[in-house]
Amino acid sequence: MRQLLRIFILFVVASVVIGIYGSCSDESDCSMTGRPMVYCTLKTINPDEPGRVVNDTLDSLTVTALGTDSIILNNQKGVHQLVLPLRYTADTTVFLFRYDPVRNPNDVDTVYVTHKNTPYFQSMECGYMMKQSIASTPRYGNRSGTTERVDSIYLRNKDANSNEIENLQIFFVYRDRTPAPIE
Repeated sequence: MRQLLRIFILFVVASVVIGIYGSCSDESDCSMTGRPMVYCTLKTINPDEPGRVVNDTLDSLTVTALGTDSIILNNQKGVHQLVLPLRYTADTTVFLFRYDPVRNPNDVDTVYVTHKNTPYFQSMECGYMMKQSIASTPRYGNRSGTTERVDSIYLRNKDANSNEIENLQIFFVYRDRTPAPIE
């Protein structure tokens, strides 16, 4: 009987400790993983099959944001998707796509994204957060001599998100990727 009483008291104490720990846990995600981002996929259209959109892959890509010293993507190989942050302090974010920054520093495409920033109160722990909605991609362009060229951009979902829902499809000029025959 005494053993049963000890097990019961131990069970009650453990339940109280678990209950207190569980009630004090932070449910909201205030970290950078909770920040809304723009999810992009790279696409192209084969001129031999008009109207057929296919996934594209860039051999190498470095992405920076104009006006900052931050490198968003650093010489990533085999890129077919991008996750890009939008600026909180401005309504336009300009991305520089560098395809071979070491050997050809002028091989750059520029993508402008206009967006609306709307602050909202998240919680006492997190404070204010930012909802971001893409208004348009009014300009994109490249310097002469660029081998990779942004051809067009299609807006699929205007709201930046943390759920990996595709926002932009970035179309590149078609490049024949079939290997040359070995002689």
